[in-house]
Amino acid sequence: MLIGELAEHTGASIRSLRHYENNGLLTAGRGSNGYREFPDSAVQTVARIRALLAAGLSVTTIRQVLPCTVDATPRVIPCAELSATLRGELSRVEEQITRLDHARQLIAKMLAG
Repeated sequence: MLIGELAEHTGASIRSLRHYENNGLLTAGRGSNGYREFPDSAVQTVARIRALLAAGLSVTTIRQVLPCTVDATPRVIPCAELSATLRGELSRVEEQITRLDHARQLIAKMLAG
Protein backbone atom coordinates (compact mmCIF):
# COMPACT_ATOMS: atom_id res chain seq x y z
CA MET A 1 0.00 0.00 0.00
CA LEU A 2 1.23 3.49 -0.81
CA ILE A 3 1.87 6.11 1.87
CA GLY A 4 -1.32 8.03 1.02
CA GLU A 5 -3.37 4.88 1.43
CA LEU A 6 -1.69 4.14 4.76
CA ALA A 7 -2.44 7.67 5.92
CA GLU A 8 -6.07 7.23 4.92
CA HIS A 9 -6.38 3.87 6.71
CA THR A 10 -4.73 5.06 9.92
CA GLY A 11 -5.64 8.73 10.23
CA ALA A 12 -1.93 9.57 10.52
CA SER A 13 -0.55 12.32 8.33
CA ILE A 14 1.89 11.50 5.56
CA ARG A 15 4.44 13.63 7.39
CA SER A 16 3.99 11.53 10.55
CA LEU A 17 4.39 8.31 8.59
CA ARG A 18 7.63 9.58 7.06
CA HIS A 19 8.80 10.57 10.55
CA TYR A 20 8.02 7.07 11.87
CA GLU A 21 9.92 5.55 8.97
CA ASN A 22 12.91 7.88 9.35
CA ASN A 23 13.12 6.91 13.04
CA GLY A 24 13.02 3.17 12.39
CA LEU A 25 9.50 2.62 13.72
CA LEU A 26 7.97 1.74 10.37
CA THR A 27 9.51 0.06 7.34
CA ALA A 28 8.60 0.33 3.68
CA GLY A 29 9.94 -1.16 0.54
CA ARG A 30 10.36 0.81 -2.66
CA GLY A 31 8.53 0.06 -5.86
CA SER A 32 10.17 0.29 -9.27
CA ASN A 33 8.79 3.84 -9.45
CA GLY A 34 10.58 4.73 -6.17
CA TYR A 35 7.36 5.10 -4.20
CA ARG A 36 7.16 3.74 -0.65
CA GLU A 37 5.22 0.49 -0.45
CA PHE A 38 4.00 -0.54 3.00
CA PRO A 39 2.77 -4.01 3.93
CA ASP A 40 -0.83 -4.37 5.12
CA SER A 41 0.55 -4.98 8.63
CA ALA A 42 1.71 -1.34 8.69
CA VAL A 43 -1.85 -0.30 9.62
CA GLN A 44 -1.55 -2.15 12.93
CA THR A 45 2.02 -0.93 13.44
CA VAL A 46 0.90 2.68 13.07
CA ALA A 47 -1.96 2.08 15.53
CA ARG A 48 0.58 0.73 18.04
CA ILE A 49 2.94 3.67 17.48
CA ARG A 50 0.14 6.16 17.99
CA ALA A 51 -1.01 4.41 21.18
CA LEU A 52 2.53 4.52 22.56
CA LEU A 53 2.87 8.20 21.61
CA ALA A 54 -0.44 8.88 23.37
CA ALA A 55 1.07 7.28 26.47
CA GLY A 56 3.75 9.97 26.33
CA LEU A 57 6.63 7.77 25.26
CA SER A 58 9.47 9.22 23.19
CA VAL A 59 10.35 7.89 19.76
CA THR A 60 13.53 6.43 21.23
CA THR A 61 11.56 4.53 23.86
CA ILE A 62 8.92 3.47 21.32
CA ARG A 63 11.65 1.98 19.15
CA GLN A 64 12.51 -0.28 22.09
CA VAL A 65 8.93 -1.02 23.18
CA LEU A 66 7.28 -1.48 19.76
CA PRO A 67 8.60 -4.99 19.05
CA CYS A 68 7.06 -6.13 22.35
CA THR A 69 3.59 -4.70 21.72
CA VAL A 70 0.76 -7.12 21.11
CA ASP A 71 -1.94 -4.69 20.01
CA ALA A 72 -2.91 -1.03 19.98
CA THR A 73 -4.17 -0.93 23.58
CA PRO A 74 -1.01 -1.00 23.88
CA ARG A 75 -0.55 -4.38 25.52
CA VAL A 76 3.05 -5.63 25.74
CA ILE A 77 4.85 -8.91 26.19
CA PRO A 78 6.68 -8.52 29.51
CA CYS A 79 10.45 -8.93 29.60
CA ALA A 80 13.11 -7.67 32.01
CA GLU A 81 14.55 -4.99 29.71
CA LEU A 82 11.13 -3.67 28.72
CA SER A 83 9.94 -3.57 32.31
CA ALA A 84 12.94 -1.49 33.33
CA THR A 85 12.33 0.94 30.47
CA LEU A 86 8.66 1.30 31.31
CA ARG A 87 9.43 1.77 35.03
CA GLY A 88 11.76 4.61 34.04
CA GLU A 89 9.04 6.17 31.87
CA LEU A 90 6.51 5.83 34.69
CA SER A 91 8.90 7.57 37.06
CA ARG A 92 9.39 10.38 34.54
CA VAL A 93 5.62 10.83 34.16
CA GLU A 94 5.11 10.83 37.94
CA GLU A 95 7.76 13.56 38.29
CA GLN A 96 5.95 15.62 35.66
CA ILE A 97 2.67 15.17 37.52
CA THR A 98 4.31 16.36 40.74
CA ARG A 99 5.70 19.47 39.01
CA LEU A 100 2.36 20.20 37.34
CA ASP A 101 0.47 19.76 40.60
CA HIS A 102 2.84 22.21 42.29
CA ALA A 103 2.31 24.71 39.46
CA ARG A 104 -1.47 24.24 39.72
CA GLN A 105 -1.37 24.95 43.44
CA LEU A 106 0.68 28.12 42.91
CA ILE A 107 -1.69 29.40 40.24
CA ALA A 108 -4.72 28.60 42.42
CA LYS A 109 -3.15 30.60 45.27
CA MET A 110 -2.57 33.54 42.93
CA LEU A 111 -6.20 33.47 41.86
CA ALA A 112 -7.40 33.23 45.45
CA GLY A 113 -5.52 36.41 46.24
